[in-house]
Amino acid sequence: MLTGELRSQINAIWDAFWSGGISNPLEVMEQITYLLFIRRLDDAHSLEESKASILRQPLQNRIFPEGKDPKGRLYSDLRWSRFKHFSPADMHTVVGEHVFPFLRTGLLSGGGDGSTYSHHMKDARFTIPTPALLAKVVDMLDQVPMTDRDTKGDIYEYMLGKIASAGQNGQFRTPRHIIQLMVEMSAPTPSDVICDPASGTCGFLVAAGEYLRQHHPALFNDADARRHFHYGMFHGYDFDHTMLRIGSMNMALHGVENPDISYKDSLAQDHSGDEERYSLILANPPFAGSLDYENTAKDLLALVKTKKTELLFLALFLRLLKPGGRAAVIVPDGVLFGSSKAHKELRRMLVEDQKLDGVVSLPAGVFKPYAGVSCAILFFTKTNSGGTDHVWFYDMQADGYSLDDKRQPLLPEEKIGLPRSSGQHNPLSEAEHAKNNLPDVLARWAKRDDTTEGGERQRPRTAQSFCVPKADIAAQGHDLSINRYKEVVHAVVEHESPQAILARLAVLEDEIQAGMKVLGGMLDE
Repeated sequence: MLTGELRSQINAIWDAFWSGGISNPLEVMEQITYLLFIRRLDDAHSLEESKASILRQPLQNRIFPEGKDPKGRLYSDLRWSRFKHFSPADMHTVVGEHVFPFLRTGLLSGGGDGSTYSHHMKDARFTIPTPALLAKVVDMLDQVPMTDRDTKGDIYEYMLGKIASAGQNGQFRTPRHIIQLMVEMSAPTPSDVICDPASGTCGFLVAAGEYLRQHHPALFNDADARRHFHYGMFHGYDFDHTMLRIGSMNMALHGVENPDISYKDSLAQDHSGDEERYSLILANPPFAGSLDYENTAKDLLALVKTKKTELLFLALFLRLLKPGGRAAVIVPDGVLFGSSKAHKELRRMLVEDQKLDGVVSLPAGVFKPYAGVSCAILFFTKTNSGGTDHVWFYDMQADGYSLDDKRQPLLPEEKIGLPRSSGQHNPLSEAEHAKNNLPDVLARWAKRDDTTEGGERQRPRTAQSFCVPKADIAAQGHDLSINRYKEVVHAVVEHESPQAILARLAVLEDEIQAGMKVLGGMLDE
């Protein structure tokens, strides 16, 4: 949990970059990430030195070699704990001319701190322009506590939040309360193999890891389960190297030792090696329009002939999931009701060939200020043999924040999103629910198969959530938009007959004329 003091420290670091001449939020985030990694390398090396001293053995996993680098600088000067005491000019020279070349080439042999982040450093760029700015930022970062995993993760997430508030770059970041909702509803298990094919900052993977730490703490007591968590569970792909570095660091700071965060153009590459590999997909891919057929993976086109990225991603998810695997993915509303042959075929596949579990309609302003498109969350299970009985729909109207560009919180912090732990806050009142639907979404989702009186299966279609039989959906051409099935109750309003209204108008007209005559007589006097 971030304190007000920590928030102030981070804000000061961010402001220092802006006043120092770096205004691109992604560049700021990348430079902060590099510096955090350099500090992390020094901490890892110090830990190895402590182990060696206690055991009275030579250093086993040396990160910083002995001797000097190719430019004649002692490798020990490249450590955070050393150069932070240098003069600003000397610090700027050491970091720019020695530390960053070491990050690009020296880690390849040493392996860095053992995290996947070390493998994304070959094109690391040092862009802090002045010694004064570097010294100021290093001093500020040195005062931020980075020993506790929860604190480190919260600090980095808070920094990532600044990307979302800085214009169009926020496309890389899904709101964290929406991510948490999707993770809670999909309920990852210790045996899952989780993938985000458009991972960005790895928000979904981080949230899944935190869910497992909270709900399945015993997995860390089992050596095989623990190894699976750190080395085999999490897979994220992106084609933006900046995002790969930021996402990898996000995972590292949240305590996942070596996730698979790697470069891949998910729609353009063949997926023969990944086909039916994953048991859970969590994603909000970038729906950017259309791709040419020649630039699209042939295995996806074999599943659905289309150029639309939103449909290709759905085809990709079906390709990547193993039978029995689950998916929770965000799609634009056009996917739900589009009339093209590809739209209809994909919806038919989800309903008839797989098991479509639920559709949550999101408010149009959830992704503002950088996007106002209406979206929904699809929940489905890959079966290859059907299984859809009823589809659960929820009409989410509020997420705890204003739906304008400012996205201001509408409730106290503890009542926004989902409770961090069960029983953290009392159930929301009706007025509070009108501002934050998320706890209600999760509660009703858990009862979506309840056939008892008052259960989700028995709710009328006038309610905020309800179930629709597969036959009804098929009869509507597999349209999945909630408005197709939601019933609106119109209040009966009785009006006077036209004759009565005209009679009243005639009386009023007579009164007006009489009044005018009286007024005219007064003026004549």
